[in-house]
Amino acid sequence: MPLIWAAISAHGFGHAAQVVPVLNAMGRRVPGLRAVLRTTVPLSFFRDRLTIPFDIQAGEQDVGCVQHGPLSIDVPATWQALHQFHLTWEQRLQTEVTAIRGARPDLILADTPYLAIEAGATAEIPTVALMNFTWDLVLSAFPAPPAIPHEALLQTIRQAYAHATLALRITPAPIVSNFHRIFDIDPIVEPASPARERLATCLRLAPGERAVLIGFGGIPLTSLPFESLRTLSGYRFLVDVSVPPDTHRFVSIHSLPLSFKELLASVDLIVTKPGYGTVVEAVALQIPVVYVRRDTFVDEQPLVEFLHRHGRGVELAQQDFAAGRWLAALEAAAALPFPPAPPPRMDGAVDAAERLLPFFKHA
Repeated sequence: MPLIWAAISAHGFGHAAQVVPVLNAMGRRVPGLRAVLRTTVPLSFFRDRLTIPFDIQAGEQDVGCVQHGPLSIDVPATWQALHQFHLTWEQRLQTEVTAIRGARPDLILADTPYLAIEAGATAEIPTVALMNFTWDLVLSAFPAPPAIPHEALLQTIRQAYAHATLALRITPAPIVSNFHRIFDIDPIVEPASPARERLATCLRLAPGERAVLIGFGGIPLTSLPFESLRTLSGYRFLVDVSVPPDTHRFVSIHSLPLSFKELLASVDLIVTKPGYGTVVEAVALQIPVVYVRRDTFVDEQPLVEFLHRHGRGVELAQQDFAAGRWLAALEAAAALPFPPAPPPRMDGAVDAAERLLPFFKHA
């Protein structure tokens, strides 16, 4: 029975959001395809999204970044965590190799843990990197503490990536040069169908009142400037944090009978960081976005450029976000015209599936 081993970074949900449509597209082409998900992304993320049979195996695939909420990266702690991760590199590698050999997959798909790529090469299993960035690109932008052998760590990461059979770079993405064979593919997106009337009924929106989804991906916000936002009449904010009592201005997304993807497809505005899944889905759905940069993350600029070229976006400075000075950005985003050209082709999942098919003798 055909089997694909999907190693997925758990730094947020963006990597999982890229992998799932590809696995679904593969399932439509490879009869009987199953997946092993090697990740610490929670099962709940995949349950209503992934359409092929799968097993999930918890396994730390990379460090990602240490963050205090979705907007603040703790650079020294990130380097320290990476250093600790690599102190047990050989043990981690052997654990992955043993697990892969036990499963005997036809292919390893890595988005984008370099550990899985090195393990796949050691186990002599074809390995494909699926990515819109690599971890060495992210880390090389961060100043390292003097005690951390950062160049050696980066070199280990780059050498591991270089073992990939091939790489699929998802649009939009920065320049990546670690791989011997690389193919560019379209954006990967699998949005839900809009349910605007249903959402308006659930929220009991008044005429002209706008629903705003505050969604920062898999690294949740710890707080919001509720007192300042409470004064913004004409807006209802859908949030993933505890809601203050005695106000209808804020609604917990967990109290609504729609999934997060359905909410994203059905609101009037989105407030977020420039993360892959949210930005690309917003462009596909043509929903206005107010975005707050992290500034130091390598994929932000390509995503921001993509949003402004093909979608509707307005930047909100971090200090204005924290202080609740949102009104001007919300009004500006809502007033943006639709782009003159239709959204670009967004068949990256199909593109990826076509590249992966030759690895399956059963197809």
